[in-house]
Amino acid sequence: MDTIAVIEDNVLTGDMITDVLMEEGFQVLRAYSGTEALFLLKQKKPDLVLLDLILPGLDGEQVLEHIKGIPVIVLSSKTEVEDKITLLNEGACDYITKPFHKKELIARILVQLRKRKNPGSPAEEPYLSVGDLILDPLSLKVMVQSQTVKLTRTECTILKQLMTHSRYTISRDLLLDCISYETPDCTEKSLKQHIYNLRKKLNSIHSPIQIETVRGVGFKLVKVSEQPLS
Repeated sequence: MDTIAVIEDNVLTGDMITDVLMEEGFQVLRAYSGTEALFLLKQKKPDLVLLDLILPGLDGEQVLEHIKGIPVIVLSSKTEVEDKITLLNEGACDYITKPFHKKELIARILVQLRKRKNPGSPAEEPYLSVGDLILDPLSLKVMVQSQTVKLTRTECTILKQLMTHSRYTISRDLLLDCISYETPDCTEKSLKQHIYNLRKKLNSIHSPIQIETVRGVGFKLVKVSEQPLS
């Protein structure tokens, strides 16, 4: 059973995260300040750390400097791309903007735990498939039977996220984070245009899988019949 340290000074937020993690079968360690977090991490080594930035005592950035050999996902209300890039460069493995959906949190945690347990696994799967839709991330091509269409790198990044987590709705923030590596000045308006272009390309190859907008949340893949993927 994996153990996750939740470093969060807001009791209600910390309790909510703890409940979500325990429902998924994780063990949870709690710390409410930066100083307490460092003491906790000296006593025990969790499999992953969820780190709030605004903490009493030492702040999240200072705590991050002391965490070695453990994946850290930062939780923050800061939305500026520069803030995210700075923390990723300083050692965080991921960054989630508050507020976030619990399914997104669990999905990101599972990604980091898989990476930690399989450090030698290839960074890219050769192919991803959902139903008859097949994505080749290396060649930036998406296929349905004998029909193929070329994607831009940003479109490929979006579709890869949607296919990797095809059972879930993927938030706009998560997609914007992914795109920001390719297009640092990407905005929500840019994301809408990328989704629009991607839908046109899927339609051009008569894809049975389409991208549905979930109002107020994000996007998910659905079959043409409009039924959610299972």
